[in-house]
Amino acid sequence: MSDKSDFWRWFYAGLAGLLFLGGAPLKAMADPPVITAINIQGAVLRLDFATVSGATNSIETCSVLGGSNWLTLTNLVATDAHGVFSGPLPAGARQFYRVRQVGLSSSSTPPGMVLIPRGSFQMGDEFNEGAGWEVPVHSVYVSPVFMDKYEVTKGLWDQVLAWALTNGYSFDNLGSGKAPTHPVQSINWFDMVKWCNARSESEGRKPAYYADSGLTQVYKTGQRAPAVDWSAGYRLPTEAEWEKASRGGVDGHRFPWSDVDTISHAQANYFSDPSFAYDISPTRGFNPAFDDGVMPFTSPVGSFAPNGYGLYDTAGNVWEWCWDYAGPYSSDPQTDPQGPLGGDTRVGRGGNWNYYAEHCRNGYRYGNPPNYSATNIGFRCAMSAPKQAQGGRN
Repeated sequence: MSDKSDFWRWFYAGLAGLLFLGGAPLKAMADPPVITAINIQGAVLRLDFATVSGATNSIETCSVLGGSNWLTLTNLVATDAHGVFSGPLPAGARQFYRVRQVGLSSSSTPPGMVLIPRGSFQMGDEFNEGAGWEVPVHSVYVSPVFMDKYEVTKGLWDQVLAWALTNGYSFDNLGSGKAPTHPVQSINWFDMVKWCNARSESEGRKPAYYADSGLTQVYKTGQRAPAVDWSAGYRLPTEAEWEKASRGGVDGHRFPWSDVDTISHAQANYFSDPSFAYDISPTRGFNPAFDDGVMPFTSPVGSFAPNGYGLYDTAGNVWEWCWDYAGPYSSDPQTDPQGPLGGDTRVGRGGNWNYYAEHCRNGYRYGNPPNYSATNIGFRCAMSAPKQAQGGRN
């Protein structure tokens, strides 16, 4: 800071960031936008603030608190949960600053994703027909989250991979896929997490995964259990987010559809077997529509009808890995659970093209070491949505 006037601008700017949210006093923990950092270099001011994706934020200044003389410097539409304003310092020896949310874009849902609205659901095996770790059924509240409509395709994977490999990323597996429209597979959990970061950075979003607890070193290489900025860009869904999304807004059903509690090859790409009473497919074995004699028998994403939230293929095609370590359920109600703090395996959901109908159930869980890869394992991305976001059914 070059002189005394710069000091006062810094002090009062910081004070405004602590005292103001939408023109009202802040509580200890407030919803965004909140000024998180202020920096002055010469005659240039930089404000960093926490916000919500898709929000329009008004950057405002005044010289006297308590009045209505706030001057709008600019309006910024946030592309993720972190906003930055940089501009010349306004005239005047003492300045206060604030950031107000003045709108939330109706088009804030990222391309290719759908909003899973906030709300509670019953998590677990409501039919009591699966493994012991699928129960007890318990109530879980999930905050709003965006979810990919489709499993990540080989085409999208390759597009982001090409960017990543020229920007400091490395992967254990480069991925396989039967065609650009089929899900990517033969990648492990670490590959998926690093790819999520690359997808975020390639779109100008803040990455979600970091190599350090301070969230300063973007996770790009090696195998590690990363730290997570849950408010940032693309990431793997938690197990609770995945199950709420798969149920499509309706509790009490075995599969992602709510009209029947049976399954057939007309609804999903899986291996049909008559030993399961709810598997009523007239064709048995591999789905004949995709059994071309060349494994894997994956299907183009979106080959079947979507569920109530507009998601495709949460039953069958490829397993979808989640964030959580594998572990038992609690019977207590929970809010946004993120699974155990550690473990040897990560949870996957959704069944796949060469497993049985039981694996396609909403409540089915499986676990594998995160360095494992196979032709029947893929993923889809999630991204935390603004708290204000709502829509559709809970």
